[in-house]
Amino acid sequence: MRIGDQVIEHLFEDLLVIDAATFLAGPGAATVLGDFGATVIKIEPPEGDRYRTLKGSYEIDYNWLLTSRNKKSIAIDLKRNEGVQLVHELVRNADVFVTNFIGDHIKRYQYEYERLAEINPRLIYAHVTGFGTKGPDVERRSFDATAWWASSGLMEFVRDKDVKPVTSAPGMGDHATSMSLFSAIACALYKRERTGRGSYVSTSLLANGIWSNGMALQGVIAGMDIGARKQATGLRNPFSSVYETRDGAFVLFSIVNAAREWPLVARALDREEWLKDSRFGSLSKIIEHRYELIDMTQARIRELTLHELLPKLVEHEITHSHVKPMAEVVHDEQALANEMVVNAEPESEDYERTVMSPISIGGEVKVDPRRAPDVGADSAEVLSQHLKLTPQQIDALIANGVVYSEQKPLTR
Repeated sequence: MRIGDQVIEHLFEDLLVIDAATFLAGPGAATVLGDFGATVIKIEPPEGDRYRTLKGSYEIDYNWLLTSRNKKSIAIDLKRNEGVQLVHELVRNADVFVTNFIGDHIKRYQYEYERLAEINPRLIYAHVTGFGTKGPDVERRSFDATAWWASSGLMEFVRDKDVKPVTSAPGMGDHATSMSLFSAIACALYKRERTGRGSYVSTSLLANGIWSNGMALQGVIAGMDIGARKQATGLRNPFSSVYETRDGAFVLFSIVNAAREWPLVARALDREEWLKDSRFGSLSKIIEHRYELIDMTQARIRELTLHELLPKLVEHEITHSHVKPMAEVVHDEQALANEMVVNAEPESEDYERTVMSPISIGGEVKVDPRRAPDVGADSAEVLSQHLKLTPQQIDALIANGVVYSEQKPLTR
């Protein structure tokens, strides 16, 4: 892309982003900016961001590999005023500042929007919270499992009658929220192009959970609480059920236009006689005898292997999906063809591929994934390139414990 006389290889390569957030939603938005070429400086404490520890009993910090690719790490002791001042100096020339700190932490580390906007009026301050910036829960600690999944009604809505609610997949709501924050940042950058000034943008896990559950919640507002009805009556639908094949695989039917697709289902399963069955002669009859149809459909599908069933469903244009194990998703032909999963370090045992951010922009190339940095791996480089500190000044900050770096002293 050419802007005037300047050739831009990546869309955001002229942006400097300060990732002063932790865990996933905020850093995830910074990751997307980095995918499109932004320089992303990750601020973490000398002992490392707590998100690095989210690997359980595994040796590989795979979560960190995903969300911190293409970033530069500077490890700063923010308990010391000298450390806070270093962040403020980085903010002076930054385009975007991302944080998920709330309440006393914002004040303790002097990350308040008003303070940073005074340092840099062109700054886009991107703030992600659990429950929003107002109300009684504003300072509650949260994760996507609590604010996005449980508090939004999603966790309650998906459960069946007499079944306890199930927990969410790791990062499920965080990743959705990160895309909202990225969108807000993009809007703020556009606004800055028009006005010359930065702005404060925010989103929350709860807001994104409620938006994700918007159809069901709008039904509640209109007087139709489908979730409560489902849990009270055990409402089941043969056209939106999961069926098991002979070889233990699962297939989801997701049929909206049952009047059109019901005959196709019967033909796909080689059971055209069902169409003449008086129990299934109309949609109202099907609803009345839905449990019988579910059992009959399950019995028939259990006679078929997955590879026998899927071609039949495709041939008859039945809206469906194989419920894929995750080990298959990372090798899925469709995902690879559309660069949803991309090569990272093909010779690596732990970072052969990575999950790419989910948006594409015509004519814009994303940055090749680079391994997430070790703690403070880029401390000296960041201080030198972005703050123009001398080797002596950098060595002094490291020696005094304000900055952590595994690199040898720059001076002798």
